Amino acid sequence: MRRPLVAGNWKMNGSREMTKALVTGIAADLPSQCGTDVVVCPPYVYLDMCRELVGEGEISVGGQDLDVHEPGAFTGEIAADMLLDVGCRYVIVGHSERRSLYAETDQRVGQKVSAASAKGLIPIVCVGETREEREDGVTAEVVRRQLGVVIETAGINIFPKALVAYEPVWAIGTGLTASESQAQEVHALIRAQLSDASEQAAAGTRVLYGGSVKPDNAAGLFSQPDIDGGLIGGASLKAADFLGIIKAATS
Repeated sequence: MRRPLVAGNWKMNGSREMTKALVTGIAADLPSQCGTDVVVCPPYVYLDMCRELVGEGEISVGGQDLDVHEPGAFTGEIAADMLLDVGCRYVIVGHSERRSLYAETDQRVGQKVSAASAKGLIPIVCVGETREEREDGVTAEVVRRQLGVVIETAGINIFPKALVAYEPVWAIGTGLTASESQAQEVHALIRAQLSDASEQAAAGTRVLYGGSVKPDNAAGLFSQPDIDGGLIGGASLKAADFLGIIKAATS
């Protein structure tokens, strides 16, 4: 039985005041031993503050990205060691915004996943198609290519510790959401691709859905056999909404 996980990607949002209010609000109403792993991924500058606020409770902290290099002369970048130093357990890798806005290739994503795993961070590996790609009928081809490069670069042995997040690009920040059957179809495809390399990886890897998840659609999505939780964007910025999604994953 795979334990559900819900991760909140704050993206480039936050302040010290918001961080304190949001994290304490989530922690205050999060049931102890709730049955779901909970992760918050704030901007880098609030990671240390988040880690102090969550203490030894039920909430883990993750980074939104990392660099492939060891610490050194790479202005503006963040190394895996630095994320570990401020208490991160997880790191998001290959988010569609990194791919589209910052030209991250499949190969670079694979290198980042490898760098994270080598240091003991748990990567949340993002894959997904654009609206144009879905309309062209190449969703399966795109997702298999993206995940295939990660497996080739980082190795299948990073799974099942590593996670995969399917995020249809056309459903991020648009208000559109993949139907339960659409999401399940791609999640099953991801699990089948993992199975081609390792049945153990396929059975144990948690595959998350990310694409306009809200409290009112989370339960239906999470009820699908191959969906093990969510990578949440906008709804993770409101404690009540995030808690509602966690409740859906737990139930």
